[in-house]
Amino acid sequence: MLKKVLSTKDNIQVLHEDNHIIVINKRAGDIVQGDKTGDKPLSDVVKEYLKEKYNKPGEVFLGVIHRLDRPTTGIVVFAKTSKALTRLNESFKNRETKKIYWAVVKNSPPKPNDTLVHFLKRNSKNNTSKAHIKEVPDSKKASLEYRLFKKLDNYFGLEILLHTGRHHQIRAQLSAIGCPIKGDLKYGFDRSNSDGGIHLHARKLEIIHPVTKEDLFFVAPTPNEVIWNAIIQ
Repeated sequence: MLKKVLSTKDNIQVLHEDNHIIVINKRAGDIVQGDKTGDKPLSDVVKEYLKEKYNKPGEVFLGVIHRLDRPTTGIVVFAKTSKALTRLNESFKNRETKKIYWAVVKNSPPKPNDTLVHFLKRNSKNNTSKAHIKEVPDSKKASLEYRLFKKLDNYFGLEILLHTGRHHQIRAQLSAIGCPIKGDLKYGFDRSNSDGGIHLHARKLEIIHPVTKEDLFFVAPTPNEVIWNAIIQ
């Protein structure tokens, strides 16, 4: 059983760091930015890590650029300078990034690879999004590509390329085609994972460095857990 372990300044998984950005492999249960729960966000943990590493006397600057759902694992990029924050915000907004996720799902998808287009309507009361085939009032168009890359006895591994970045997009769209993500009770999976997370992982990210303008490519190792270990074999 995988115990719930949150990121701390001592165990944080740094994938890349330079003068302008720091890239973290987020754990299940880490919340990227503070919210009404009052739980310590990953952004504060990264600040503590930087403060200790560089022995900074004052406040540490750290900018949140994008988020991952709390039960999701994988790549999160933070800005260490205001210049990087402004430029990366613009880059993500203009979709100059390439985001690839891995998901472990309950059922085999209808096709081995496909492009899914839905219209997602958010329900703020229960913090979910419902995927509709046709446009409905207050919905937003959501698009992704997936390919089936691994078959296990009871689960299936999908690689997902996001075209849009909607609330709970991957979770809602996969659920809509009968493929709820392992552990995702909100979207139709029948039981939770022991660590409270779901088997959705922000695996790869390509960005343009906000200052040097070089192309950067990051890959986040999957959690050390039985199903994920079977997926990557």
